Amino acid sequence: MLKTLQIKLLPNEQQKDALMDTFIKFSEACNFVSKIAFERKLFNKVFLQRIVYKDIREKFGLSAQLAVRVIANVVETYKQDRTTFHQFRDFGSIVYDQRILSFKGMDEVSINTTGGRIRIPITIGKYGEIPFKRIRGQCDLVRKNRQFYLMVAVEIPEAPSIEPEDIIGVDMGIENIAVDSTGKYYSGDGINETRERYVGLRSRLQSAGTRSARRHLRKLSGKESRFVRNVNHFISKEIVQRAKGTSSAIAIEDLSGIRLRTTVRKGNRYIHNSWPFHQLRSFIEYKARETGIPVVVVKPHNTSRECPKCHYADRKNRPERSRFKCVFCGFEGEADFIASLNIRNRAAVSQPIVTEAILDHSIPPVASSEA
Repeated sequence: MLKTLQIKLLPNEQQKDALMDTFIKFSEACNFVSKIAFERKLFNKVFLQRIVYKDIREKFGLSAQLAVRVIANVVETYKQDRTTFHQFRDFGSIVYDQRILSFKGMDEVSINTTGGRIRIPITIGKYGEIPFKRIRGQCDLVRKNRQFYLMVAVEIPEAPSIEPEDIIGVDMGIENIAVDSTGKYYSGDGINETRERYVGLRSRLQSAGTRSARRHLRKLSGKESRFVRNVNHFISKEIVQRAKGTSSAIAIEDLSGIRLRTTVRKGNRYIHNSWPFHQLRSFIEYKARETGIPVVVVKPHNTSRECPKCHYADRKNRPERSRFKCVFCGFEGEADFIASLNIRNRAAVSQPIVTEAILDHSIPPVASSEA
């Protein structure tokens, strides 16, 4: 399994200038090549290199391998869409390979710039024990909040997959970020309150328009996303640990395209569009693979409207957002918890080894919400 390791560079002022100049020249060269490729409809790397390689070296002062990386970068973007011209921003990522970047132990990297090859101190953080022999492929040099980072793909060994004795269904939402079929609730109140606070603060600072307000806005940049990411890490870790402790698989919904299929009121659009379900799912999946926990993905259709007892599905089963009551058999409970039971049961049907054992106790007592 591959994970992305973020390595922070600690350059001095002279090295910062060299990195900044490399970013600018690299993006300018990308725009130069992109214009030629689009105008000539030439997207083959070999043919394009024959035309632009010499000009890249002369016009932008890039080394031979950086010039090759420019061409590869442009060609890669046009694989997705060849109908429009691709404009590259000043501080987009630069892809480095082993010819122009090498690690000198655990605390220094040698990297090619427009000012030549330079050695820069690095800090790896809590993953410093990972050996460099696990690094796979190329590295991306990025600039975030005026800091420089290397994004490195590292191969992490996966634990052998367990034979699950049970399944934990996980329903993901907005009011409750996650609810599992054991009755554990992970409230979304904290995230929503933080979002509302940042939205209000950004609005006031943008209205002020002063220099100090703009400086404050720059400091706020990324704080909300880092907070949400931290919460999702905590929730996913706890779900996986709960599954590991009970020898259970994890069942989640495939919520791809959910924003296109649902509509919300104008006042709720920001919260709806910021719903971090994809991030939470990816965290659950990779943490589960690390510990050998199987993850089963089920279709989300009617998971919140189907009765887990009699399987009757109807919109009327949800008289309120947070309440479920089956109009056919009368079974009732908290709506998100009911959805988690349905997710669990659907996953059980696709797991023939454990289906019978799981479905024998598929209706646990209805849980109450926790903070």
